[in-house]
Amino acid sequence: MGGGSFQAHYRCYPVSFMDKPEAETGNKIFLPSSALDRLASLHIEYPMLFKVESRGNGRSTHCGVLEFSADEGLVYMPYWMMQNLLVEEGSVVTVSSATLPKGSYVKLQPHTSDFLDISNPKAVLEMTLRNFSCLTKGDCICLHYNNKKYYIDIIEAKPEDAISVIETDCEVDFAPPLDYVEPKRVERAPEPARTTDDAGPEVAPEPERFLAFVGPGRRLDGRPAVGGPPVAGSSEGAAKPAEGNRPGQKSGKVVFGATGNRLLDKKLAAEKPKAPKPESVDGVQEKKDEDSKFKAFTGKPRSLRD
Repeated sequence: MGGGSFQAHYRCYPVSFMDKPEAETGNKIFLPSSALDRLASLHIEYPMLFKVESRGNGRSTHCGVLEFSADEGLVYMPYWMMQNLLVEEGSVVTVSSATLPKGSYVKLQPHTSDFLDISNPKAVLEMTLRNFSCLTKGDCICLHYNNKKYYIDIIEAKPEDAISVIETDCEVDFAPPLDYVEPKRVERAPEPARTTDDAGPEVAPEPERFLAFVGPGRRLDGRPAVGGPPVAGSSEGAAKPAEGNRPGQKSGKVVFGATGNRLLDKKLAAEKPKAPKPESVDGVQEKKDEDSKFKAFTGKPRSLRD
């Protein structure tokens, strides 16, 4: 402050009583001319900012001054400011001078989602805030655009809850509108199992590889290999002879298997006549056999001189 502080009590009325509807687009009030005289004597710093407080409920807000043309004892203010203070026409309010820091950040929250339908909401808001001198956390300001009113809450301000927005670079952020509803997440249906018709060309199975030394073992004598399954034709897989008949007994049946074959071979060998040995005449045959044998290093010697 310059030389002191200003404070006065007035009865409030909306600016529509002064036929000043254009004043509804900002937060500047109309004070009587006597207030200007007092402010000048106190050497109040410019721009002039004020705190308006309801004497009935203690609610407060901040504003600037547009003119000193109100009737004595009265103050005219935008109707949305009266709504923030929860006061009616003719209610008594206290107006006092205030000093506010320049704002660096403000966060706004629209009441309805149709505010987002504006092509460039930040540009519209910037033009509207030119009619404002300050912003207070907790206030609800009214924005006029295309013959429609948009109500916006001030939910955060920096560096203090009340800031000046005159000739300052202030960052503006938006919170989701009050009536905004998160879109429901649509869960994707599980994909159907793929069949051979829609799975593309069927992949051919890999050919079987050759594995050496696998499979059951076999013996040349027809007997089963150790640890392997019985081989067809062996004595274990042969048909058993009928009861009362021993192997080799004549019963009018063919006996399969190695046992039956060996008995048959022995019988044929016994019945086959032996070939007579050739008779030797005076030892001639034995001599021929000895002469026909190969003898090494025998024969007539020969010389290289011959």
